[in-house]
Amino acid sequence: MFKKIFANNEEKAEMSFFDHLEDLRWHIVRSIIALIVVSIFGFVYTKEILDDVIFGPTNANFPSYVALCKLGNLVGLGDKLCIKPVPIVFQNHILVGQVMLQFKLAFIFGLVVAFPYIFWEFWSFIKPALKEKELRGARGIIFWVSFQFFLGIAFSYFLMAPFTINFLAGYTVTDKAVNQFFIDDYFGLMTQIVLGMGVLFELPILVFFLTKIGFITPKFLRTYRRHAIVVILVLAAVITPPDVIDQLIVFTPLYLLYEISIYISGRALKGMEKAENEVEEWS
Repeated sequence: MFKKIFANNEEKAEMSFFDHLEDLRWHIVRSIIALIVVSIFGFVYTKEILDDVIFGPTNANFPSYVALCKLGNLVGLGDKLCIKPVPIVFQNHILVGQVMLQFKLAFIFGLVVAFPYIFWEFWSFIKPALKEKELRGARGIIFWVSFQFFLGIAFSYFLMAPFTINFLAGYTVTDKAVNQFFIDDYFGLMTQIVLGMGVLFELPILVFFLTKIGFITPKFLRTYRRHAIVVILVLAAVITPPDVIDQLIVFTPLYLLYEISIYISGRALKGMEKAENEVEEWS
């Protein structure tokens, strides 16, 4: 079986089943080592990451607030676009809460920062199984997958997170209840929003490869556009709180990603058809 899969790589093709498992094991081991090494930095600098990054949207000097305020003054709106974050009081409700928070933050930090290397290890394992034509179509994949991942994280962190947190922190149904939040809930929400959008922004890359292997076509994506809109709306509702503005903030880029994916699928299909025509001309 592996000889057929790795037919384009003689060294890999001659490896036995257990040799491939050993090879996979070392890819996983190196990925885990990279994750641990980066996580150590997250563990050591927990306070700085929490205060300046995780709790960033709760600070008045958060870059998004400053940029919006400057934009409002620039276009003549005065201070109408200036956002003052809602004061938030965090609580730790269990004895080992802050200890566990430090470990969780270190792991998430390591996962995000080491993502390009972890993906490179994954790609190094499956790359020998691809044909030469597929490899040509996958040039720069590590860069583009990493770029889309960090683009999704940046979008969610600087746009989604501030609006979501301020909406939830300031939402009240009675003056008799004071909003005080568990620090774990805040951290969990931030992780859900940021990592969720980082993964969802990989949609164009996924569509490109699914088109290359013949699983989907631009026509298929256009036909099921309405169904995709419903799915995107559901995802937006899951990722964000029940607020229409926040859901639109999520829905808009995801829908644009879907339209971009249709374009990418069309380009990939044209490239495949062009390559097939060239082969037929030379045969």
